[in-house]
Amino acid sequence: MKKVAIVGCGGSGKSDLARKLAKILDAPVTHLDAAFYDDEWNALPMEKFAEMQRGLVAQPTWIIDGNYNSTLQVRLEACDTVVLMDVSTPAALWGIVSRQIRHGAGHKGNGVHNRITWGVIKYVATYRRKMRPRVMAKTEEFAAGHAEVVLLTSRRHTRRWLQQVAAQHT
Repeated sequence: MKKVAIVGCGGSGKSDLARKLAKILDAPVTHLDAAFYDDEWNALPMEKFAEMQRGLVAQPTWIIDGNYNSTLQVRLEACDTVVLMDVSTPAALWGIVSRQIRHGAGHKGNGVHNRITWGVIKYVATYRRKMRPRVMAKTEEFAAGHAEVVLLTSRRHTRRWLQQVAAQHT
């Protein structure tokens, strides 16, 4: 496990998992929200964003967390492991609220980018119905055959998986 793409709904625990996995694997981590948005929430132009990711995935080891379906193929084609954070909608909604309570709004420099808007709430609330099928289809198309796909369905499941990975890498 040297090149890991972590995808899933907002509030599912992608960034937290990425930080913990990076410590276990001694791998650099990139939080795509931190790469995509500046401090005033201005988005990077999509072609520059895709080019930046092509540079990241050319490295020998990496962990990248974030959805960004329009550039997901870049990460899926290059990874050896895809971790799909597949938590329930209530768990993801609680994740964005609890993150806001714990960290406050704004950019925190550790992958935590908090901005709860109606658009974010709608995205999280409809993710399983709208975005999840697209992510699953892209994973099947661009990662199947060369990458291990790990489906984590709860925070407890994620903790157990991390313990297994840690035990294998000690």
